[in-house]
Formats: sequence, C-alpha cells, structure tokens
Amino acid sequence: MGIFDVIMLLGGIALFLFGMNVMSTGLEKLAGGRLDGILRRATSNPVKSFALGTGITAVIQSSSAVTVMLVGLVNSGIMTLHQTVGVILGTNVGTTITAWILSLTGLAGSSFIVRILKPDNFAHIFAVVGIILFMFISKVKQKNKGEVLLGFAVLIAGMTIMRSSVSGLENSEAFRNALTTFTNPLLAVLLGLVVTAIIQSSSASVGILQALSLSVSLPYMVAIPIIMGQNIGTCVTALLSSIGTNRNAKRVAFVHVYFNIIGTVVFMCLLYILNALLNLTFLEGNVTVVSIAIIHTFFNLGTTLILAPFTKMLEKLAKKTVKDTPGEQQRFAYLDERLLVTPTMAIAQCRNMIMEMSMLARDTVMLALEMVMKYNDKTADQIRENEEYLDAYEDHLNTFMLKLSGFELSESDGWHVGQLLHIIGDLERMGDHALNILESVEEIRDKDLFLSENAIQEADIIHAALLDIVNMTIEAFRNNDISLSYQVEPLEQVIDNLTGKMRSRHIARMQKGECSAVIGLAWSDLLINYERISDHCSNIAFSIIQSGDHKKDRHVLFTEERIKENTEFIVAYNEYESKYELK
Repeated sequence: MGIFDVIMLLGGIALFLFGMNVMSTGLEKLAGGRLDGILRRATSNPVKSFALGTGITAVIQSSSAVTVMLVGLVNSGIMTLHQTVGVILGTNVGTTITAWILSLTGLAGSSFIVRILKPDNFAHIFAVVGIILFMFISKVKQKNKGEVLLGFAVLIAGMTIMRSSVSGLENSEAFRNALTTFTNPLLAVLLGLVVTAIIQSSSASVGILQALSLSVSLPYMVAIPIIMGQNIGTCVTALLSSIGTNRNAKRVAFVHVYFNIIGTVVFMCLLYILNALLNLTFLEGNVTVVSIAIIHTFFNLGTTLILAPFTKMLEKLAKKTVKDTPGEQQRFAYLDERLLVTPTMAIAQCRNMIMEMSMLARDTVMLALEMVMKYNDKTADQIRENEEYLDAYEDHLNTFMLKLSGFELSESDGWHVGQLLHIIGDLERMGDHALNILESVEEIRDKDLFLSENAIQEADIIHAALLDIVNMTIEAFRNNDISLSYQVEPLEQVIDNLTGKMRSRHIARMQKGECSAVIGLAWSDLLINYERISDHCSNIAFSIIQSGDHKKDRHVLFTEERIKENTEFIVAYNEYESKYELK
C-alpha cells in the first residue's frame, strides 16, 4: 500500500464522513422541531419509549444525536432520567439500520434487480435526483430531501474509494501481521472505541469497517471486538454534551455508557466461554459486509433484551457515578414518591421545599452583595456551595413534580404545579446570578482593580434596593401575600432605572479619567446581574398575583401604558424612587 493509496483512503474516509453528516443533517431538518416533541411524549411505558428511540434513530441515522437531545431535554426539566432509559435502549437498535443499508454493497449477481439494489448503482440515481431537488427547487422541504439524497450518494462514493484504496492489502504480509496484533480482544475493543470517539459516529465507523471487509480478509475474532468497541465509542458525543448540565442530564449520558460497556462485557465473556467449550470454528473465517451488519444488530438487540428488565439498575449505576452532594439525600428525603397518589399533599410538600429553596436563594444573593464591598474566601466558598444546592433543589423538585404531572390532576392542582415550576426556575436563576456577581468580584480582585468612591456609594444604594426586593418577594411567596406582591413590580422598575443611570455615570467617570475601561467591564457585568435578579423577583411576584386570579395578564398590569391607570403603582414607584435616589 503506497502513499497514494493512503491519500486515497483518507479521501474516501473524508467523503464517507461528510456524506454521513450531510445525510443526517438533512434528515433532522426534514423532521424539524417534531423530534423534541416526539421525545417529550415518551412515558414511563418502556415499550413505547423503546419504540420511540428505535424509530427516531432509524430516521435520523444517529444514536448520538438522539442521546444529545435527551441530555438537553432532561437538563431543561422536560423529561426525567427514568423516561430516557427506554429511549436509549431503542437508539442502540435504531442505529443498526445504516449497516444494513451499506450491506447491500455485498450483493452478488448480474441480474437487473440485484444490480439496481447495490448502493454503488442506485447512489448515482440518488445523486441526480438530489442535485435537482437541491439546486432547482425553491421549497425548503424539497431542498432538505435533496440534501439527504446527496449525502447518501457522497457516503457511498467515499465507501467505494475506501474499498479501492485498500484492495491491495489482501495480499500484504505486513497487513496480515498487523491484524494479528488485534487478536487480543482488549486491543480490538480499544481500536473500535478510539476510532468511533474521534469521528463521533458508530454508524460511520461500522461503515468504514464494512468497506474494509470488502477488500481485505478480516477475521471474526478481530471484527467482533472492534464492533463492540465502536458501540462504546459512540457514547463520547453524549458525554461531551453533558458538560455543564445538571446531575440528571449527566446521568443520561452515563446510562448510554453503561448500556454499551455492560453489553460488551457480557457478549465478550459469552463468546470466549462458548469458543473454549465448543471450538467455534467460524471465528477463524472472515467477515463480510452482511455479517458485520448481523453482528452489530445482534449485539445491540441482544444487549437490549438482557438489560430491559434491569433499567432501574442502569439508573442506579448512573446515580452512583454522578452522586448527589453531601447531605443532599437527607435534604430531599421528604419528596417521597408515595405522596404522588395524593396530589394535594404532594403539592403541599413541594411548596414547603420551595420555601426552603427561596430562603437559600435570598441568603445567597445577600452574601454575593456583601462580597462586592468586602471579599472573603470563606463566603466565596459558601456562595458556591449554596448555588450547587439550589441546582439540586431544581433537579429534585422538577423531577418530582414532572412525575406528579403524570397523574390525573384537578384544574387547580395542575395550575399550581405549573406555577411552582416557574418559581423554582426563577429561584435557581437568582443563585446563578449571585455566582456571577462573585465571579465579577473575583475578576476585580485578581486584576488588582478598585471601585471608585462614587461607584461604591452607588453600589450601596442599589444593594439596599436589591435586598428590599428580594426580601419582599420571598416574604410574599412564603405567605402567599398578593398585596405585597403588587409592591415588587414598582421597585423592579426603579432598579432598572438605577442600573441605567449607573451605567451613564460610569461612562462619564471613564471620560474624565476617574475609572478605567477594564473596571468598566466588570462593573457592567455587576449591573446586568443586579437587573436580572430583580427581573426574577418580578416573575415570582407575578406568579403569586396569578394565584389570586388566573386570568390576569401581566401586560395589562405592568406595561408603561397602564402605569397611569394604576394609582397604587404610581404611589409605590414614587416612594421607591425617592428612597433609592442616587446622590
């Protein structure tokens, strides 16, 4: 195999991967936003979840893409970890479709039907139809269809080039010697894992293996472990997508990992035990494109059948891998699933937990504001710990309340579940902004920067306003005080005006040379987070107001156009404006 053969092989792989990407992207565009909607309808029914996972993956030809979607849906609280397990089992079966399509390249015979069924031949027809749809039809949907057909044609072209580039290896003594290295099953599994992790597609790596099998002798003893390693390697995409997500979203990625690792261990043990007992002579033979598709399907379907009764075990493994923070289990022990059968009691318990969460959010914001004036390492650690607990509250409460939504709720209970879910999100975001304030303070400290005396005086005023609005909001929620909730929006408007004035004043100070542009960026970040905290207080207050009258419309209550019609708003606004006036 010369240098030009290597270049040809790399070019073939490039075309194959590009075609796979174009085809998958086109299929996703055709499906549009319906994919997320379909996945959201997955229930605790494992059969339905499995069918959804299989069907969606067969359509878009990517188990990684579906798993990444699941990570996102769980991270946003739309699905629970439990709901995703069945879908993940299905994705591993659905991804085998690509190998079966590519296995048609191995068809033998000269009849018209056989020849037209070979991808090498019908890919040309796909290319012609695809380019017509893509270039000459204006409708977006037709262009997407053309993209799918062109992607498939390029994929097959790349496979053909790969096959041609390695055609001389069959008689190469050096290549045969290299293959003996991978008779060690662990090395073969590692090879499949690494290649798939790099190209991030088990379908593509299995296709490359099929192309290789058309031109060189590849023993079953080498191919089988490689295929199993390819299934593990495809988990890398989901693991990468889970970085920065909440605990349950990370656990989704690990369910995918454990499915393939357990399947590989089980099948490798069975294979070598049976070979030792029965001397499986076929393992010495060479694989074909069809047998690779069979092995790929058998592994994924077999692993699904084995693990389907043990989905809870997969969940437990994922939870043990991505553990709760110390004390978290005890803190959330009151969210007992046995309460779900009595929705009213379950909602009351959730409200109690959200009250705890609201106090923690308030304390975290207060600590962050203190840090602006005086930095303290111990306080910084406390803010980070509090923010992690707020994330945990959101994870546990969202999961519990989404399970509660699956029960038959009264109209009133259903509305309150929705209201509380919104409040949970706002409280968690308040913790995020408190952490952002800390990070801005640390940036100022690390760069040896200092706020001017004027900036400190202005910060004192807006901090007092923020503490007022946060305390007022939390108090209104704890007591379900609608009257107090009406006082939040006028103060929120005053804080918005304050941040605007403080930006203008800081620009003026920079123009006079009293402040640097560097400190200006950090100051701007602080003001943004101050404003966002007050926005979330406003959201919570409106949720409380809605609890008194579900039909009220925020835009009727609080828009600038209606301010003059709301005497109480004007009175409160003027009082707050006088109280928190910049000197």
